[in-house]
Amino acid sequence: MSEDAIERLKARQTPAVRAPVPWYSPIFKLRIEEFVALVFFGPMVFLTLKAYLFFKAQGEVPRVFMGDVQRVFAVVVVIGALILIARHRPQWKFLRDSLPFAFCLAIYTNLHDTIHFANPHDIHNTLIAIDAWMFGVQPSVWAERFIHPALTEFFSFCYMIFFLFAPAVALTLYLQGRKAEFRNTLVSVILCFYAGYILYLIFPAVPPRIMLKDMYTLTFKGTPIADAALLMVAALPSDSRAAFPSLHSAVTLLSLMFAFKYVRWLFWIMLPFCAGLLLSTIYLRHHYVIDLLAGFALGITAFFFGPKIDSWWRSRHPSGTVFE
Repeated sequence: MSEDAIERLKARQTPAVRAPVPWYSPIFKLRIEEFVALVFFGPMVFLTLKAYLFFKAQGEVPRVFMGDVQRVFAVVVVIGALILIARHRPQWKFLRDSLPFAFCLAIYTNLHDTIHFANPHDIHNTLIAIDAWMFGVQPSVWAERFIHPALTEFFSFCYMIFFLFAPAVALTLYLQGRKAEFRNTLVSVILCFYAGYILYLIFPAVPPRIMLKDMYTLTFKGTPIADAALLMVAALPSDSRAAFPSLHSAVTLLSLMFAFKYVRWLFWIMLPFCAGLLLSTIYLRHHYVIDLLAGFALGITAFFFGPKIDSWWRSRHPSGTVFE
């Protein structure tokens, strides 16, 4: 037998040595939106309990923070449902795909309420100064000259349907069987929300409806939709600090961009309502203009990098996992 044949025989008989598995590889069994949700779950629970105990020590827990505590338990149920679906009902793909968005909104609401317990260093005075430098006035105060019941109703309606824009685009793509486009849209929106949460914590800011309330001379009361919107806003903590950047502008622009790219007819239907929402953030005194500009930058960033991040993450999934 030749030496080459002997070497080949030895090679076949020598057991293959597997490369060591990196310690972090199990996280790639999760989808990116599931992993990020779990990362945010810990801070959400911590801040929610911190807020609850703070008010409990004072003798009364506001209803909004009791709702936050209940929402934590709801999120635990969602996490359990995701695990069960992934392991035992892989055919329930739509639930697996959509539940992380519901999880994302739950985290949004809780962090929205508890930002001041994480970072007490507010920047709203800087935002007010920037708006004054850009326009010479406070835009939400200047906009009072346009207040009219019909306009207030339309803007309030647009503002209230904010959470429908992204699901409308994603659901349309899902029903069309365009799974890749559906995933690009939904994952980018979810990552945009989470990036916005981080920026909320870094740059806490009270909205103009609270900071500039002494400058306003008119109210929006008296019309059905506006009154409903005011009730929704009134349910928020009076010291809410989720103004910068504007996730309303970020996610609305992001939804429009994906609609324009993938579902052009839906883009034209959404456009007037999305434009109304963007204008409503100033008209209804929810944001400073600089909030919107920062939100636009965030939305554009999510549009270009969201699909790339998801693609990179999916390329690292272990083959054969139940999370594929």
